[in-house]
Amino acid sequence: MCAAALEEYCGSIFWNASYLQRPDPDLPVCVEQTVLVWIPLGFLWLCAPLHLVSLFRKTKVNTKHLSKLYICKQLVVSLLFLTAIAGLGVTLGEDYGPNTERSSKNAGVYYANPVLFAVTWILVLLCQEGVRRERAIDSACLFLFWLLLVLCNVFPFQTLLREALRLGEVSDVPRFCLFYISFGLQLIALVLSGVADIPPEAKDLVKKNPEAGAPFLSRITFNWLNSMVVKGYKQPLVQEDMWDLNDKDSTAFISERFQHFMKPELAAARVRFQNKLKKKPAKNRDNGHEDPYQNGPSSGLGKGVSQDVLMMEERGKKEGEKKKKKDKKEEEENYPNSWLITTIYKTFKWLLIESAVFKLMQDVLPFVSPQLLKLMISFTQDKSKYAWEGYLYAVLLLVVALLQSLFLQQYFQRCFVLGMKVRTALMAAVYKKALVVSSDTRKESTVGETVNLMSADAQRFNDVTNFIHLLWSCPLQIIISTVFLWLELGPSVLAGLGVMVLMVPINGLLATKARKIQMKNMKFKDKRMKIMNEILDGIKILKLYAWEPSFQKQVEDIRGEELKVMKRFAYLTAISVFIFRCTPAVVSLATFAVFVSVSSDNVLTAEKAFTSISLFNIVRSPLATLPMLIASIVQTTVSKKRLEKFLAGEDIDSDIVCHDPSFSMFNTAVSICNGSFAWEKDANPLLKNVNLDIKPGHLVAVVGAVGSGKSSLMSALMGEMYITKGFINIQGSLAFVPQQAWIQNATLRNNILFGSPHEEERFKEVIEACALAPDLELLPGGDLTEIGEKGINLSGGQKQRVSLARAAYSQADIYLLDDPLSAVDSHVGKHLFEKVIGPNGILKNKTRILVTHGISFLPYVDKIVVLESGVISEAGSYNNLRASGGAFSKFLDTYAKEQSNQRYSESGNGQDTEEFELNPDREDVQPDSPLEDIVSLTLKRENSIRRSQHNSSVRLRRNTSVKTSENADEPKKGQRLIEKETMETGQVKLAVFLQYLRAMGWGYSAMVFLIYFIQNVAAIGQNLWLSDWTGDSVEYYNQTYPSWKRDTRVGVYGALGVVQAVFLFLGTLLLANASIDASRVLHSRMLNNILQVPMVFFDTTPIGRVVNRFAKDIFTTDEDIPTSFRAWLLCLLVVLGTIFINCLATPFFATVIIPLGLIYFFVQRFYVVTSRQLRRLDSVSRSPIYSHFGETVSGLSVIRAYKHQERFLKHNEVTIDENLKSVYPWIVSNRWLAIRLEFVGNLVVFFSALFAVISRDSIDSGLVGLSISYALNVTQTLNWLVRMTSELETNIVAVERVSEYTQLESEAEWISDTRPPQQWPEAGRVQFENYKVRYRPELDLVLHGITCDIDSTEKIGIVGRTGAGKSSLTNCLFRIIEAAEGRILIDDIDISTIGLHDLRSRLTIIPQDPVLFSGSLRMNLDPFDKFSDEEIWRVLELSHLKDYVSGLQEGLQHVVAEGGENLSVGQRQLLCLARALLRKSRILILDEATAAVDLETDDLIQNTIRKEFSDCTVLTIAHRLHSIMDSSRVMVLDAGKIVEFDLPSNLLEKGGHFYAMVKDAGITRESTTHL
Repeated sequence: MCAAALEEYCGSIFWNASYLQRPDPDLPVCVEQTVLVWIPLGFLWLCAPLHLVSLFRKTKVNTKHLSKLYICKQLVVSLLFLTAIAGLGVTLGEDYGPNTERSSKNAGVYYANPVLFAVTWILVLLCQEGVRRERAIDSACLFLFWLLLVLCNVFPFQTLLREALRLGEVSDVPRFCLFYISFGLQLIALVLSGVADIPPEAKDLVKKNPEAGAPFLSRITFNWLNSMVVKGYKQPLVQEDMWDLNDKDSTAFISERFQHFMKPELAAARVRFQNKLKKKPAKNRDNGHEDPYQNGPSSGLGKGVSQDVLMMEERGKKEGEKKKKKDKKEEEENYPNSWLITTIYKTFKWLLIESAVFKLMQDVLPFVSPQLLKLMISFTQDKSKYAWEGYLYAVLLLVVALLQSLFLQQYFQRCFVLGMKVRTALMAAVYKKALVVSSDTRKESTVGETVNLMSADAQRFNDVTNFIHLLWSCPLQIIISTVFLWLELGPSVLAGLGVMVLMVPINGLLATKARKIQMKNMKFKDKRMKIMNEILDGIKILKLYAWEPSFQKQVEDIRGEELKVMKRFAYLTAISVFIFRCTPAVVSLATFAVFVSVSSDNVLTAEKAFTSISLFNIVRSPLATLPMLIASIVQTTVSKKRLEKFLAGEDIDSDIVCHDPSFSMFNTAVSICNGSFAWEKDANPLLKNVNLDIKPGHLVAVVGAVGSGKSSLMSALMGEMYITKGFINIQGSLAFVPQQAWIQNATLRNNILFGSPHEEERFKEVIEACALAPDLELLPGGDLTEIGEKGINLSGGQKQRVSLARAAYSQADIYLLDDPLSAVDSHVGKHLFEKVIGPNGILKNKTRILVTHGISFLPYVDKIVVLESGVISEAGSYNNLRASGGAFSKFLDTYAKEQSNQRYSESGNGQDTEEFELNPDREDVQPDSPLEDIVSLTLKRENSIRRSQHNSSVRLRRNTSVKTSENADEPKKGQRLIEKETMETGQVKLAVFLQYLRAMGWGYSAMVFLIYFIQNVAAIGQNLWLSDWTGDSVEYYNQTYPSWKRDTRVGVYGALGVVQAVFLFLGTLLLANASIDASRVLHSRMLNNILQVPMVFFDTTPIGRVVNRFAKDIFTTDEDIPTSFRAWLLCLLVVLGTIFINCLATPFFATVIIPLGLIYFFVQRFYVVTSRQLRRLDSVSRSPIYSHFGETVSGLSVIRAYKHQERFLKHNEVTIDENLKSVYPWIVSNRWLAIRLEFVGNLVVFFSALFAVISRDSIDSGLVGLSISYALNVTQTLNWLVRMTSELETNIVAVERVSEYTQLESEAEWISDTRPPQQWPEAGRVQFENYKVRYRPELDLVLHGITCDIDSTEKIGIVGRTGAGKSSLTNCLFRIIEAAEGRILIDDIDISTIGLHDLRSRLTIIPQDPVLFSGSLRMNLDPFDKFSDEEIWRVLELSHLKDYVSGLQEGLQHVVAEGGENLSVGQRQLLCLARALLRKSRILILDEATAAVDLETDDLIQNTIRKEFSDCTVLTIAHRLHSIMDSSRVMVLDAGKIVEFDLPSNLLEKGGHFYAMVKDAGITRESTTHL
């Protein structure tokens, strides 16, 4: 019916099969005039509205500027419009013209088509204008329209030509000419529409971001990346080469969008949560309430005070058990949940939908190939078919494959970008939340955990969203292939599918088992890393005590356990690989066996066999990925819970502190009325009934014993604590100087400016006042010196002064100073008080609240507030409180002995002050001894252990391995202390691969290769057997199939499958064993070496970097390299197999291999270089995100006090953007590669099909099927091969980095050939002979020729300003640094001739900062188990710890927390004393702890030393001059030389350096005489 109408419309036959049944087929003219015209036009009419919309919008478009390209496009279309009109004219002329002789008129189509085209061309003109107004670069719709049009016109093109050639003349000249003219114009239009039309205002943008100027073709093939790939190939890419991000990919945009959707979702979730709480029965609520008391600071307040330690221990244990139970129960309940996923969905809805559409198209296409393959095989079997059919199938195979590649890459591109965006949104949200989180929520997670939310959990989401569509796509693929298989083989398919389905639970079982093993593995890893961390943190102590072997053994033991677990994991992996690889063979075996045995009519034909094999191959991947996907989704739900919990936590209440201006009537800057404050919402208040009024411009001192709540008062004023009653009012802005200086990783100047504009005058004034000027001269870059993380290259005192300078510069109204003077030497403290804080300092007109322990400052303050256990016991001026005889005067008596009557006025006589001004003794800066100051840090003086766990679980112990401003004196080496981490560039050397193979063992390596090779041969054999089997169908055509033949066929096929699987299993096992051996070798080499490198290495290398080698790089060698190595090997063999089979089937194929191989090789080389560099940039730019975040969290109170949250948010966005700039090109580079490789793969398919057609007479149909089905698989395998090659290259870098640390030069031998006598040193005489030393070869000398004799049993006090070289002296005795010239003799043995351990184990030191390691108390005293328990108890008694230790449940086995956190500082110091007493050597070096210990502990230590070490030589490095006034001689050092060395009394008579120091410290003559 329809055809008849069309025939009337065309005036010719519409369809006749005879057109196709001849060697040169053609389409009927009517089809060409109707269907082929309607397809492109229909497409355009559907798409046009998109562009026309913009014509009706009011857009300010630059009407004057019309680009040449635009004009050309419009011109071409106008010409086409004219051809259409001409066509209509011709028809009208023929029908109604003057010389119309014909009786029949033209058919309708000759009127309709020109009109249709004319309208369409007008539409195109409008569309092109619309595109210009949208400021779009080009239009995909128009490009596709032109493409379709040209393709459809190819048919009439050849029809007309063939017709003309057949007749020898052109029958219809005008139409013939018009058609070819318009065809030419359409070709031109197609070319023009593929060129980008960049408006002038966008030119700069396109330079910075070529994607913005990429036309349609370039976008779908990712050609716009070419310039970066080429650049990356020529030279390693650096961050500056990265292009700008698209606006919609930038952090600010994503974060804003995410927040926009998150607010309502979270609010709704909170409401749901509240309702749920109301429903919960009351009894539950009571349980919830007792909890805060258990972990509230009400019990842990003292944290360092001994009586609490016991409680905490027990609490810790109970809490652990309780927590486990509680977690299970409350996981679902105790926070608003299930809002994160919806938020993510709403934010990225369109991206998700777009990618889903592409995925759907891509899922349907693979099923077309097997059908085409089937046609292809039947074509080769049926010799009567015309050759053009074969060519058609070959071309169709190519087209389908190309479309599939394009869709797949677009889908992947969108998914990976989606993953990237989700990660960005979560990272930004976590950061934003961290800035406003309340102290409760903050207490729940350490800095490490919060950083983890940002790194690990956000990354999990990233990984899952990459593949989220597989959730629906896998089942879809399985269903479709089952349908097709059923059509091929009927019900016997169920056998194969049954096998597949059976595999799923087995895989699941293996996965859960593997997960358990992984968890165990992580435990060991964590344990190992914890010890490594401690070793690296306390490396100096290990070296001083010669304890390295003990710790090395501990690490090696854990590593052994870890490798055992890894071996089990590797065996499991081998089993699962075995199963995964067996599945296809078993499945096809089951199916074919059932199929053949069901009935004798079922003969396996080539079509059936190969079509179904390629279908089974399609099913294989969704079946394998589904369980993996589900597993990773399960993991992500854990991350989801953690993120939801954190992001839904409560914010800090910004209204705790009022800023009510009406208070200015009462003339108060700060007033607290009857306030009680707690750290948790429902805990007992820590500060009770505080009443405090401070007048503007006053200086108020807050004093009190350790743990009385001074720091908490500061926090309360900043609004960091919960207020249970009363209120606070503050007038004006705050500046805050915390007790532990918080220093950013930025230049010194930026640390002080802290976001304020730079004003030279003010800056200079502040620098002078804070005594930083001399430091700046010594720092290599002046105020532009880069300060390492946590201020690592400043001494403690310098940090504190920078922190004070930041406050002074900020010009706030109210200054909260939390004991800033404790970390600096006494004379510096005096200077700071005079110039900054005190009545004449630069802050004299501001309100200042100073927490202090320095009694000498108290007479100068306007008011003193005395705190006792959280209550203000008295307040008033100095003299009133002195007189009242209350707590304050007691406090003075205990602390002050003499100090209080010492006035500034006495030392303030002219000469003294002057000297002080002129020569602030280069204080505090010299490289060697920030030791002095670091103390204060390390100390974490007990009161402030207050919440250091929560406020900064940045463990300050980190600094024990003094990273001083060592290169202070080397401006020539630039402004960096910390060498930049070397980033390997270029290709990974072959040597590294060989190194890894060597570590695996050559025997193993060769075996693995061989076994995998045999496995591959078996696989190829199996397929050849199958293709031979299919030949039977021709041989036994119309005969019954003998059963013996059937059985052999099935049997051999099965046997080959089994052989394959067994060999694969063997290979995987061997490889697992080999790679574990390699891991063991590499790790122990690195550990061994790192413990033997000199201290200098640790001073110039951030600990993080070393830890990273032990964590990340060892992890890579353990887990990633073996898998990527295995995958790479298998891929390589499969690719070789494919090439082999294709050459076997069609020898022609060999000719194509070479050019394709070359293309492939070049693409791969280009890609690998660029991709590797992008990966490196990604990891390099990722660490600043986390370190900035960690920094922010630890300095939160400072940032909030200064109200700088916005600035930090911005900085975070910039840091994340910098990272995205390398992540995005990396994602695109993968697509760039994939699309090029798939193109090569598609050509392989095309050529194998083409050659099959060409040589179809000489070829067996079974082989055709085999070669094409192999070729269809090759695309993926090729892709994988490149991926794996580049992954292997990326991962093998870890081996390179590990081996780099095995080649560092180590210090001298631990035990050398010349060993000292067993009893050495018997006398304990020490002689320095012209001893000179420098820290590193390129630095200046630190000690300039020290010569002195110290007799046995002498007690020497060593004093000197900061930086005089006191600590360097001890370092030299232990050979931490080696002599530059001169020597040291101990009992006449030159110490540089004996082994380090012999030397170090015979000297004893009580170090400045008491470093403890996690482990038992006993292990901390005697790691080698040399001493008996009796000896240890005796020592504990002498060091006044016996009562404490015997009171502990486990006694000597009591577990010490990391860094000794669960002991007070005093107790740690006493333990160090116990260590010294245990070793009891003839020489004791006492590096005296400054502010660490309260006076009682100090006395205990001093007395014990006097008594127990009376017969030893004792060198004391003193900070408190009191303690050395009774020594036999005092050595005064200055700038690395001995300036005075004599009896203390003589030195005081002489009135030189020592006298000045004693005077500064305020020790009067009387006090020395009665010592």
